[in-house]
Parts: sequence; C-alpha cells; structure tokens
Amino acid sequence: MKNIFQKIAAILALFIGIMSVIAGSKVLLDIDTKEYNVLTWLVSYNVAMGVVSVFTAILIWKNKVLFKTVASAILVLHFMVFIFLKYISTQATSESINAMIFRTSIWLVIIILSILIPRFISKQNK
Repeated sequence: MKNIFQKIAAILALFIGIMSVIAGSKVLLDIDTKEYNVLTWLVSYNVAMGVVSVFTAILIWKNKVLFKTVASAILVLHFMVFIFLKYISTQATSESINAMIFRTSIWLVIIILSILIPRFISKQNK
C-alpha cells in the first residue's frame, strides 16, 4: 500500500521536474518571452532544480534511501527561495512568487506522499 503513495509522489516529482526544465529552458533560450521582469538567476535555478527533480523521481520510484534527503533538500531550498523572493527581493514579480509557492507546495505533497504516509502506514502495521 505504501508503495502506491511513493509511486504517485515519483510521478509528481517527474512532472514538475520536466515542466520546470521545459518552461525554464524556453525562457532562457528566448523561445518564450514574458510580459514581466524575468530574473535569469531564478529561471536557471528552476531549470537546475527541474533536473534534480527528475533524478529524485527516479530515486523515489526505486525507493532508494537517498530520495528522502534529496526530496527534503528540494523542499527546503524552494521554501528559502520563496522567502527571499517574497520578503527580500525588490525585483521579484508576483508571477515568480506564485510559481515558487506552487513548487514548494508540490514538494510538500511529495514529501507527505513519499515519506510521511509510508512511515505512518509502517507504524500502523507493527
């Protein structure tokens, strides 16, 4: 049963990773232009984290122990970038802030599905 939750989490991680790589690469390559101020460092961060997300999706799918550390690090990094964009940056647009809220929320769901629910199920089965 707990494997189903991990598989769903892996699919979510793969989806958000691929989405980040494609969308960010299009912006970096000037294929897609935005009507608002684009922070190149943020787009580059999102593409890099998209690649890490795809790697993490594979780790989750294969139930490798390392996925817990990597997935947790992604969540923390996204949250830290959100805090920076929301409260420190003077150049971040609402689109950038909302996109980081979305990424952070998805990774929170991935953590819940891949780590917390399986841990709860394991404790219930003891």
